[in-house]
Amino acid sequence: MNAPFLLTQPKSGMFTGENLNETDFPHFVVELKPAKRSKIWQLKEANRCPLIGTCLSVDDLLRFAKRYHFKALSNDAFLLHIEMVNYMATRNPISEAVQKHLDARYQLFIARFESAKTDAEVLNLWKQCFTHGEIAGALWAALTHKEVSDETRGAIYADIHMHAHQMGAGQAADARRLIQLEKDHAEMKIAMEQQKQKHERTEAKLRQRLQGCLAEAQHLHRVEKNLTVLQARLATIESGKTMTEMGQRLMKLTIDNEQLQTTVRQLDQLKQSLQLACNKIASLIRDREILTEERDTLKARLLTVTTHDVPDELPHSCDEPQIQHDCVICVGGRIALLPQYRSLAEQLGIHLIHHDGGQQDALSRLPEMISRADAVICPTDCVSHAAYYQLKRLCKRNGKPCLLFRGTSVSSFATALAKLTSGKASINSVDLDLSEKITE
Repeated sequence: MNAPFLLTQPKSGMFTGENLNETDFPHFVVELKPAKRSKIWQLKEANRCPLIGTCLSVDDLLRFAKRYHFKALSNDAFLLHIEMVNYMATRNPISEAVQKHLDARYQLFIARFESAKTDAEVLNLWKQCFTHGEIAGALWAALTHKEVSDETRGAIYADIHMHAHQMGAGQAADARRLIQLEKDHAEMKIAMEQQKQKHERTEAKLRQRLQGCLAEAQHLHRVEKNLTVLQARLATIESGKTMTEMGQRLMKLTIDNEQLQTTVRQLDQLKQSLQLACNKIASLIRDREILTEERDTLKARLLTVTTHDVPDELPHSCDEPQIQHDCVICVGGRIALLPQYRSLAEQLGIHLIHHDGGQQDALSRLPEMISRADAVICPTDCVSHAAYYQLKRLCKRNGKPCLLFRGTSVSSFATALAKLTSGKASINSVDLDLSEKITE
């Protein structure tokens, strides 16, 4: 959009003469009035509604409603939203306060959109942010941009409208998956219990067989001693009849010895089978403990999120400081668990961006991604050495909080996020307090 300008009126009759020269033309005075960003009350209602719904959280609505004494009840988020949108239609203390609040919250996005000098550049930058999931800040900066047109605002509204539908469908699918996972978990627990009982019965039988084999081994040992004595006596016998009888006895004892040796080999095989069974039982017990730990951790995280959803009914603990990070980057980790990582982060109000640590993503992207994140977390046992050392250098240089932890499971990630929000991080194996880091 071009800035408005004014031209002075030419003198009357100045173009009627035949002998015109440069002195006959007046100087045109151009007065440029720099364009300014739009205010929220200057936008159309179709734009104000998604702005309030996307850029203001429910907590923000409650604070404004309490401050300006809204008529809607505090437990009815929809009516609070409608009342807030109505206030935004005109310039008033409430709309001015919201304008100031959103400008302060999304000042980085406003500065980023300042690089767009045309309407097409604004739309292109919005598409980039929308594709990367940077919606709230980009929405505010784009709709209030000084160069944006009504057509571009309509395109942005269409993106936000369809995104809301897709988000609703995704939440319904997540709920169905959660129900199926809980069902699978219960079935797995029953199967594990049955497997445990089966292994206990097998172990009891094997122990009984082991006791029998030990008894047979002792008997074999005694027979071997008797055989030695008999062989010594055989050497001293000279009678042919005795030799025949002793030969018959020796033959019988030899057969018994071979049978006992076969029994010993069977005993060794049973010992190996028992050892394999014991190792498998120990492995199953470890797997069960790991699954139990993950289940308890996820259940505790779910309870924590539920508590945050009803702040008026359940008081929060103030023993530990809670630090809000709007954007956290995870470097490394298991790609297959990335949806679970993002789900946990969203429940904490954190926008999670991810870099796979150099597997497919270029390491050259790390500086830019770390610079726009509030904090960094990294599972050290699932990241390349190059990415590990580079992110440590970048965090030190930029003063970014960085939490290094071991483990790539969902429970390990949940524990790391909880530690990060409680104000703890680690750089070069040295614990830091994030609250102190921020004040510095």
